[in-house]
Amino acid sequence: MLLALLGIVLIVLAAGFAKSNPNLASFGKIGRIIGVGLIAIGILSSCLVQISPGEVGVQTLFGKVQSGILTEGLNVVNPMVKVVHFDIRTQNYTMTGLHDEQQQMGDDAIRVLSADGLEVQIDLTILFRVIPDKAPEILRNIGQGYRDVIVRPLVRTKIRDYAAYYDAVSLYSTKRDEFQQRLTQAIEKEFKERGLVMEQVLIRNINLPESVKAAIEAKINAEQEAQKMKFVLDKERQEADRKRVEAQGIADYQRILTASLTDKLIQYEQIKVQKELVTSPNAKVIIMGNGKSAPILIGQ
Repeated sequence: MLLALLGIVLIVLAAGFAKSNPNLASFGKIGRIIGVGLIAIGILSSCLVQISPGEVGVQTLFGKVQSGILTEGLNVVNPMVKVVHFDIRTQNYTMTGLHDEQQQMGDDAIRVLSADGLEVQIDLTILFRVIPDKAPEILRNIGQGYRDVIVRPLVRTKIRDYAAYYDAVSLYSTKRDEFQQRLTQAIEKEFKERGLVMEQVLIRNINLPESVKAAIEAKINAEQEAQKMKFVLDKERQEADRKRVEAQGIADYQRILTASLTDKLIQYEQIKVQKELVTSPNAKVIIMGNGKSAPILIGQ
C-alpha cells in the first residue's frame, strides 16, 4: 500500500504544479501517469501474499480474525487485510538446567517433589506443532506467543502433578518409561484442546539429590562386591570338588592295585625282570633267595 499512497501524493503534486504554472502542464501529465502506475502496482502487490513452505497465513481485517487460512504459495487477498504467518512444522521446546541448551534465560529445569518427599530435577524436550486449521483460533484466543502461554506452563504443571506418584529412585530407574508415557498422554489431550499436536515427550535427564545418589552408588558397589565374592566362592568350591574327585580316584586306584598284588603275581613279575636282566649284555651277579625274598642283583 506504500506505493499506492506514493502514487496518490505524486498525482496531487503534479496536478498542483500544472495548475499553478501552465508551462508545467506536460510535467503534470507525466506525473499523473506515473502516479496511476504506482497506485496500480501498490494495489496489485497488496492483493498478493506469499506463504512460505511449512507455514499458513491467518488474515485479520481491522483487528478481526478472518475464517480460513492461506496455504503455501501466492494467495490473492483483500489489500486491506493483515496476514499473520504461523509455523506449522515440528517445533521443540527444551527446559533444562544446562545453559548451552536452554531456550529460557537462567536455569529452566523443572524441579518436582517425588512421592517420598525428595526434590528431583528433570530436563526434557517437547516436540509439537500447530494444527493448520486451528491457526485462526490460536491467534484469536492465545496469540502468537503460544510457546510461553501454553506449552511451557502446561508442561511444567503436568510434570509436577504426575511426578508426585513416584518415589525418586523409581522415577530415576524402573518407572521412567511409565512416567514418560503417562505424561505424554496427559499433555497430548491438553494440547489438542488448544489447537496443538504433541508429538513426543523426551525426558533428557533426571537428577536426584546428592544424598540419594550416594546411597545408590553405595548399594551398587555393595552388590558388585557381593557378586565378586560369590564368584570367588564358586571358584573355590569347584576347585575343592576337583581335588576331592582326584583324591577319590587315587584312593580307588590304590585299593584296586593292592587287591590285585598276590604272591604268585609278585613272583611272576620277578621272573620277568630276572629274564630281562639275564638277557642284558651288561655283566651282573644274581643271588637268588629262598623263593620268598626278592633276589639280590650285583651289577658289574
